[in-house]
Amino acid sequence: MNIIRKAISKDLDAVALIFEHIIEEEENGRCTTGWQRGIYPTRNTAVTALEKDDLFVMEEDGDIVAAMRLNKEQVPEYKNCQWEYPAADDQVMVMHTLVVEPSVKKHGFGGKMVEFYENYARENNCPYLRMDTNALNSRARAIYKNYGYKEIGIIPCAFNGITGVNLVCIEKKLSNP
Repeated sequence: MNIIRKAISKDLDAVALIFEHIIEEEENGRCTTGWQRGIYPTRNTAVTALEKDDLFVMEEDGDIVAAMRLNKEQVPEYKNCQWEYPAADDQVMVMHTLVVEPSVKKHGFGGKMVEFYENYARENNCPYLRMDTNALNSRARAIYKNYGYKEIGIIPCAFNGITGVNLVCIEKKLSNP
């Protein structure tokens, strides 16, 4: 059975380890996220999210298998995107840095995290959902498309300390906020 909950300090090591495992997968050619070791994401990425009380984890049989950050903070690059749904900042929920432990991929955990994100947005009266991913991350792009998200635009930029990123801006309007 899995539970999605707010992270606590004892979860930081597990979240940082998931980041590490994903970067190892990238370095070994088994996935493409565009992330870079020592730049993004790092343990400090998780620490910052925990300090702001917007880090969520999925626990499966006592193990942390996925994590994400949920808040209303739209990154500056979003100003360069022509969003389909103009929305006030307090009406937009943003998902950042969704990760699933590579050793448990294909169990549907990423999809369950997206469903939680949508429910959390509804509970917080945010009918507009926004997120982004590196254009190289075809796996994430496919998951989001399957859940009805639309790619709105691609912004070339330096992002999270990584240069040469083509940032895919992704959006969805909830039907029942």
